Amino acid sequence: MEEVLYNIEIHRNEGNYMGKIYSDIDGVKEFENNRIDRLLRDIIVDMQLALDDEFSSRMTATDLASCSVKTLVLVKNRGI
Repeated sequence: MEEVLYNIEIHRNEGNYMGKIYSDIDGVKEFENNRIDRLLRDIIVDMQLALDDEFSSRMTATDLASCSVKTLVLVKNRGI
């Protein structure tokens, strides 16, 4: 069974990157950083922690490995 776990938006405004993730697990969360690699790291760590908590009690490691982040939306804003 396939399901969307997260929708992700990333915007660039005045030298800062802003990320927003949407999920049924945690709702909406916003992140901000002046470096894109650090923003992505923060988003990924948050998702891993939420998924570990959500699925550890009801899924095996094999089941968890088959789940993937389905949708990544990059919103271009001045050359991102």
